[in-house]
Amino acid sequence: MLTPSSRPRSIPIPTNTRGIPTTSFGAQSPPAAATGLSGSFSTSPSMSSHVRGGSGSVGSVFHGMARQLTAFLPVTYPLEEEPEKRQGKTKVLLLENINLDAAQFLKNQGFEVDHVTKAWSEDELISKLHQYQAIGIRSKTKITQKVIDANPQLLVIGCFCIGTNQVDLEHAARRGIAVFNSPYANSRSVAELVISEIIALSRQIVDRTHEMRAGIWNKLSKNCWEIRGKTLGIVGYGHIGSQLSVLAESFGMQVIYYDVIPIMPLGTARQVDSLDDLLSKADFVTLHVPEIPDTINMIGEAQFNQMKTGSFFINNARGKVVDLPALAQALESKHLAGAAVDVFPKEPGSNGPGFNETLGDFIPRLRNCANLIMTPHIGGSTEEAQRAIGSEVSNALYRYLTYGTSLGSVNFPEVDLRAITTNDERHIRVCHVHRNEPGVLKQINNILADHNIEKQFSDSKGDIAYLMADISGVGQEEVEGIYNGIKNTRANILTRLLCESTRFC
Repeated sequence: MLTPSSRPRSIPIPTNTRGIPTTSFGAQSPPAAATGLSGSFSTSPSMSSHVRGGSGSVGSVFHGMARQLTAFLPVTYPLEEEPEKRQGKTKVLLLENINLDAAQFLKNQGFEVDHVTKAWSEDELISKLHQYQAIGIRSKTKITQKVIDANPQLLVIGCFCIGTNQVDLEHAARRGIAVFNSPYANSRSVAELVISEIIALSRQIVDRTHEMRAGIWNKLSKNCWEIRGKTLGIVGYGHIGSQLSVLAESFGMQVIYYDVIPIMPLGTARQVDSLDDLLSKADFVTLHVPEIPDTINMIGEAQFNQMKTGSFFINNARGKVVDLPALAQALESKHLAGAAVDVFPKEPGSNGPGFNETLGDFIPRLRNCANLIMTPHIGGSTEEAQRAIGSEVSNALYRYLTYGTSLGSVNFPEVDLRAITTNDERHIRVCHVHRNEPGVLKQINNILADHNIEKQFSDSKGDIAYLMADISGVGQEEVEGIYNGIKNTRANILTRLLCESTRFC
């Protein structure tokens, strides 16, 4: 019978198909005993708390012939007061009603998943997130520096959307937390929404619908237009902008676009030299830019004044890129004939009442503007987009937690190695996040010098670097020493050792 004081502090290697002497493996503990150990942690979905501390593991199934991998982590990490309440699985929290297919996929991989329909506040994240090793969010939940510092067990954040400005990316990287998003999956949904808004604005459909609901019959054609032959100005010719360009041309529109870099156009679209040039020529202006310092309030009073009298403005990008009081003024003065806004600088945390002056004193003004379409950040809210986003991001979380793969991370170096196969006995995978400093690889290679490095890949992004290495010929009794040696290097941020395993140990 094992007790917490006598529990093994290293990981046994599974099946010995090569006939290596068993003395090189060390003693193996019974599965039942290990499940009750308070120091049992892993990056695999089937293990208990997944933190930067503890020992023991169980793997999750690789696809095809790939080995199961589990993590070796130190026993010094503070444990929960009631370890007997642990569920024996890595825990993932999905907020903001993320697509249920994503939740089911993660459950199928062996993770314990909690699905919540609303966003959590900063205080809720600080007080409740400590039991989870991974979190999935959309645009309303803010992962701030305070949240990150309060949750040292957090390993990965999945943004089930395009934008990542709701996460402190740099601080997450400094703490060894990878962040993933889905930059392309909802592009078509947003582009189609813009087309629908262009037609609705040009025909004043929203105002006519509102009048009909009030019992008013108001048939008119004045200031209602076909969109054929009109000029659409696209600011930001990325995945959404370029798809929108193709759709708009199919309606007979002329397309011009502005981007900070030269981009080859699709169809007959034409790139202009400046934003001012686009604003002065377009009948419809639509924004498709990220929220970065250079784009915050990029459209304000001066830019609206440069637009044609009677033109239309659309923003389905980010709320802070437009000065909304200036937009209200442009609509109230009739300089603009209409606008569509899907994003706002501040947005309610859940559905229901709350879209009022508490979000900004310009909100009541906008609500009174004629021919203004306001939608609750629904650009990517289609069944197709949410399924695609859920699949992409949940797969990214699974690959990172299980294999260490960081491909697609927005704040991390993108590193990957081919999977460890069933032929690779006594292998471990080193996943080492560290500060980007000279001499780190020399230190790591010195620690691994007595073993064969089967494959290795390192990359850096700014001040953060990430090393993955598969080493062979590792005995159970050597794992903890390798871990401690790498963890105690001067530039260490986070070290995980993923070890082949098929059972509790």
